[in-house]
Amino acid sequence: MSLQMVTVSNNIALIQPGFSLMNFDGQIFFFGQKGWPKRSCPTGVFHFDVKQNHLKLKPAVFSKDSCYLPPLRYPAICSYKSNLESEKHQYIIHGGKTPNNELSDKIYIMSIVCKNNKKVTFHCTEKDLVGDIPEGRYGHSIDVVYSRGKSMGVLFGGRSYMPSTQRTTETWNRVIDCLPHVFLVDFEFVCATSYILPELQDGLSFHVSIARNDTIYILGGHSLASNIRPANLYRIRVDLPLGSPAVSCTILPGGISVSSAILSQTNNDEFVIVGGYQLENQKRMVCNIASLEDNKIEIREMEAPNWTPDVKHSKIWFGSSMGNGTVFLGIPGENKQASSEPFYFYMLKFSEDDMNEDQKVFANRQTSTEDPGDSTPLEDSEEFLFSTEANSFDGDDEFDTYNEDDEEDESGTGYWITCCPTCDVDINTWVPFYSTELNKPAMIYCSHGDGHWVHAQCMDLAERTLIHLSEGSNKYYCNEHVEMAIALQTPKRILPLQKPSMKSLHKKDSKKLLSPAKKSFLRRLFD
Repeated sequence: MSLQMVTVSNNIALIQPGFSLMNFDGQIFFFGQKGWPKRSCPTGVFHFDVKQNHLKLKPAVFSKDSCYLPPLRYPAICSYKSNLESEKHQYIIHGGKTPNNELSDKIYIMSIVCKNNKKVTFHCTEKDLVGDIPEGRYGHSIDVVYSRGKSMGVLFGGRSYMPSTQRTTETWNRVIDCLPHVFLVDFEFVCATSYILPELQDGLSFHVSIARNDTIYILGGHSLASNIRPANLYRIRVDLPLGSPAVSCTILPGGISVSSAILSQTNNDEFVIVGGYQLENQKRMVCNIASLEDNKIEIREMEAPNWTPDVKHSKIWFGSSMGNGTVFLGIPGENKQASSEPFYFYMLKFSEDDMNEDQKVFANRQTSTEDPGDSTPLEDSEEFLFSTEANSFDGDDEFDTYNEDDEEDESGTGYWITCCPTCDVDINTWVPFYSTELNKPAMIYCSHGDGHWVHAQCMDLAERTLIHLSEGSNKYYCNEHVEMAIALQTPKRILPLQKPSMKSLHKKDSKKLLSPAKKSFLRRLFD
């Protein structure tokens, strides 16, 4: 076991609480920056290149037929194989927060389509669920179970915003526990089914989930309703016969009270549980080993790492698993005197470098039970905000320079969207369509319903029309909604014509008939 400080050579401000790490055959990739992606890296995914405790972030590349993957923080994420014998694996991403603090309900599947010594090309697919669709949430877990030669995703827990019908001015952005339902997700048919289990009474978020074969263990977590971290341990078993799936839950002894812990697998049967909180803003400095054997789980304390004073005294910490029994941790830079960085980072290694080759091969090959802790970032640290200016990427790399100056005005709009069925804006390019646009595609806001952004290019708007609509408070309806908007419009009220009285007409006519001389004569007469 070793704890080593890591220096970050570039763009340290990208690494904020709520990020995730993905391990593809030993290569680590960072996902979930706090702001919207920029021109040089529109996907927001970076190669997490660590050599001799020195970290460098390099933008990743996506294939042309990929969907857009927004930078989601606090999502549920896990590795997925079509079957247990498959060598290649993908990553499943569900939910999470966008930089606008909106909650996603989408499912994305990440895979590698091309790999060489210098560059990895990803492919991302967005899936629209049908059936019992889980609401948008964050701080939850998703795992994959395998039974009778079939696989199924299991989604549980998390937090969501209070329903709009229950919100007031004071509670507009209040989050609540999601209902303690278990969702089975069929990735082949993209269908979700909800199950209500009597053993699961309270909603939980930022819990630990461990999946193995047809079983998932749910450990710890935080309940907003009661503001406690119950020492519960649940075993959820999923049987996948030819007919309907069978889902059962058992309450087990031996749980621990912890939220936002990080889970990393050290060997085939053992996991380590690191970090997290035992009370509000009180870190849990104890580490645990979770051992799986014969459908049983045993959790016991282990020797704690030699924490540095900075780690001990920090109020918050956050991180994710890098695989191979290695955990990446971050603490606020305010703990160091004359600090110029928002965070400082450490690598905590539980697997020694002298492990045998078989163990290394196994550790590098992520199975469905590896790194479910990637979906359990530290929720308490989301309340703390830090900011700093980022440095640019090193000029000797073949990648474009990351431009942090674009941060200012890109948090309120979603430029990388599919605005209509025929939308042809390339997610891997950022070419202005109009001369009035300097660094982003021209967009206009459609006022139909709750409103949404559309690309001026896809709506075939002339530049003069775009400028006219953007100048004032004019309402605009996109091509898909213009007919609906016209149908919803009511005709303007026409006021009835008022007929003037005969008396007023007589006065007006008499004035017109009198000559100036007659008017003067009559005035003298009456005076």
